[in-house]
Amino acid sequence: MADMKYTQLGRTGLKVSRLVLGTMNFGPQTDEATSHAIMDAAQASGINYFDTANVYGWGENKGRTEEIIGTWFAQGGGRRDKTVLATKVFGNMAGDGGPVWPNHDHLSAVNIRRAVDASLKRLQTDYIDIYQFHHIDRRTPFEEIWQAIDVLIQQGKILYAGSSNFPGYKIAQANELAARHGRMGLVSEQCLYNLAERRAEMEVIPAAQDYGLGVIPWSPLHGGLLGGVLKKESEGGRRSQGRSASSLANTKVREQVQAYEDLLDKHGIEPGEAALAWLLTRPGVTGPIVGPRTQEQLDSALRAVELELSEEVLSGLDEIFPGPGPSPEAFAW
Repeated sequence: MADMKYTQLGRTGLKVSRLVLGTMNFGPQTDEATSHAIMDAAQASGINYFDTANVYGWGENKGRTEEIIGTWFAQGGGRRDKTVLATKVFGNMAGDGGPVWPNHDHLSAVNIRRAVDASLKRLQTDYIDIYQFHHIDRRTPFEEIWQAIDVLIQQGKILYAGSSNFPGYKIAQANELAARHGRMGLVSEQCLYNLAERRAEMEVIPAAQDYGLGVIPWSPLHGGLLGGVLKKESEGGRRSQGRSASSLANTKVREQVQAYEDLLDKHGIEPGEAALAWLLTRPGVTGPIVGPRTQEQLDSALRAVELELSEEVLSGLDEIFPGPGPSPEAFAW
């Protein structure tokens, strides 16, 4: 096993790896056999925290990602026992553009009960370690949500609840209500957070820290923007796509990314590894979600856990990608 580092998930006693294996590509981009090989390699390297969602697989294949994880668990060998499994609920499971039946999405007690049973079946397990709300539900009160979660915990179907894409005030609302009723409340928050997108520092991360939630950044390379995209382009590699391509169309962003790559080249550091290592220095961060498609990408992510960024590098990164500053100073004056 590699020298993986571990930490507690927020205020819980649950020990998790400082890298989280993201599975969103399993099915749409990565076939089942390759997905199984990646999970085996991740677990062999010491990664014990796996993240997924009921809608992953997308389009007409929603749920496919959970099914792939389920067939991997079914191989035995302690795979399930060694895994801290997190999945999510909120989105509807109808095919894209298809009709959505009432109560088959969002966070009503009815949908939570239905969704968790469907996820358990696909995952071929009898419990989920961290059941996460994939988005805020503006029409369902937290009283109802927590009542549904209480039932699932009492039934042994889930152990903890977490959030994803929540604003700071919703984290506060959820956990204040939970505390009044003697509940644990949210224990983790997944948010978009990386060097190029630091707005979570204004309210989301402070709220998570104050309420004892572990922060799990998603898109740590900002869609590839922080993974050495300009160098790859200049060397004839794959051109940027998606969020990375749209960002690079902005001249200021392109200049920032060039300065970023130049700084890291000067210090002999791979950009993708630096982006992950930077997140691991940030207050409140448990570990970023990484979605390797190859063993080489997994190895690169693992090197980031051991990478110690110097004060010179950290200062340079802050100069290139300055944070917004704390709230309310960031916007009030």
